[in-house]
Amino acid sequence: MNWNPTLPDDGISRRSFLAAGATGAAITTSGCINNVQSVVSQAGTDQLSLSIATIPAEADKQSIQIARRLESNLKKAGVAVTLDVRSQSELLKAVLIDHDFDIYVGLHPADYDPDFLYETLHSTYANEAGWQNPFGLSNMAFDTLLERQRQSEGDERKRDVQSVLKALAQAKPFDPICMPDEYRLAREGRFDGWDEADLTTRHGYLGLEPAEDIDQLHALRTDTRATRNLNPLSATMRERNTTIDLLFDSLATVNNGEIEPWLAKRWDWSEPDTGEQESTLTATVTLHEDCQFHDGEPLTVEDVAFTYRFLKDTSLGRAPSSPAPRYQGHIDVIDEISVDDDAVDGEYEMLFSFNGGREAAKRAFTVPILPKHYWRDLVDRRAADGEFTAPQGRWIAATGDHIPPVGSGPFQFDSRTRDEQLRLTRYEDHFTLREEVALPGPTVDELRFDIAPSSASAIRRVADGNADVTASMLSAYTLDALPDLSDVEQLQSTSRTFYHIGFNVRNAPFSNTHFRRTVSQLIDKEAIVEEVFYGHATPVATPVTDKWVPESLEWNGEDPVLPFIGSNGALNVEAAKATFERAGFRYDDNGRLLGGY
Repeated sequence: MNWNPTLPDDGISRRSFLAAGATGAAITTSGCINNVQSVVSQAGTDQLSLSIATIPAEADKQSIQIARRLESNLKKAGVAVTLDVRSQSELLKAVLIDHDFDIYVGLHPADYDPDFLYETLHSTYANEAGWQNPFGLSNMAFDTLLERQRQSEGDERKRDVQSVLKALAQAKPFDPICMPDEYRLAREGRFDGWDEADLTTRHGYLGLEPAEDIDQLHALRTDTRATRNLNPLSATMRERNTTIDLLFDSLATVNNGEIEPWLAKRWDWSEPDTGEQESTLTATVTLHEDCQFHDGEPLTVEDVAFTYRFLKDTSLGRAPSSPAPRYQGHIDVIDEISVDDDAVDGEYEMLFSFNGGREAAKRAFTVPILPKHYWRDLVDRRAADGEFTAPQGRWIAATGDHIPPVGSGPFQFDSRTRDEQLRLTRYEDHFTLREEVALPGPTVDELRFDIAPSSASAIRRVADGNADVTASMLSAYTLDALPDLSDVEQLQSTSRTFYHIGFNVRNAPFSNTHFRRTVSQLIDKEAIVEEVFYGHATPVATPVTDKWVPESLEWNGEDPVLPFIGSNGALNVEAAKATFERAGFRYDDNGRLLGGY
């Protein structure tokens, strides 16, 4: 059986041209467009007005404090601003599904590899739902840079990623502010192995060594969404995949930043022949034998092929293409999947063909594998009811809570109490529990996630011996007060997420690059790190770190491209107004920034 997910265009330039349309190739292109959503007065005689969306303090004190600082400085610069505070799921719905925002402040999930910038910024996804280009950026030159990093390898890829970062620093569809320090707490003496893996991945909960007679791992979360929705396709109910990775297997797993085989027993690469114009990278993937879903149905190569087809079009051809609101950037690197229905020595194989390099190809292996029988039946039932009118990201395949979820992961769903608790139990037939499989498996009968109202509450419960670990990242304001107790262990992990401000580039004045760049200069990242995060974060000019950052974008005490207009957190109002005027805006006699330009 072969699966071809609507083959990509013939080359970079054609793909980019079709996606970007007539927006122009220059990355720093500026100017107004006709679709004005919230900026008042096309005639330009009224004050420019905009809103900043974020989440409430009880959900994330850092986000709303950043938003308030930006609100204050915009008002000082003559802009009329309202603060739009929403729940986490409502904010993500507005930004990722409805694209109904001006500016938002939040935490970006990022990823272990800079290829996440492909789906975050490529024009192909400008009108799609999910973390695929929520900003609406559409630029052919930028697309070309994103495609080059996806196809290159080694030092060449490093240079290509750096080119993307340099272009991003100029275009500013979003502005990364800082990467928070990630701390968690765990009780000593209950489990060994907390420092072996990151608790944002499945490995953090597998392979632990419990003390004698311990059969439950009790973890605390501060985010209630996992108790309300366990749909692996939902873009609004989670940023990170921790719970999904425990309930669903994937061909590959992320372990301490590296991609390793998981459901795939192995993969064997066949490099493209550079002498042949049509030659592509391929991988032969061999699955572990006799795997099955939690409902007892076998997991086969047919389910794997179905998953990638379904993520490409959740209507399965019953309606205009409706891609899943998650994982599009992962799977678009796949050209074709060929399935061998006959086992060789008891092993089933599939052949993947890719239009990108090996790093992007490996990332495609990390999506959750879905049971064909469950999801196809869902589509068939909805098609029979005529329910294919909802746009992408809004019909039940992407929004329903799917309780109980039918996965194949090391833990299976047991029960939930909405906004209070989620219970998972060990899946006794999981392949990691076989002696011949050298992968970490579940070591407790039950994994229980309770909801704590705040980081401070979660810390107290672990310190008092009423929980084993804080699964959620602790808020910065609590870190200086972490208990120094012999029976409490502090866990620190490398942060990939970053706080940022995002612009809706679809609408004026945010379609004006110079306007976005000026707004970015109203944020003092150093002051935010010291005063909002109490020093427990790192200010950044790029959304990725380490080897990928070019020397010109390394942090040197201020933003190397767009430094704050002021000092020590205090805005230089006159300089800010002058910068807006240089961007083509004008003020009235009362110092109000006008909406027309």
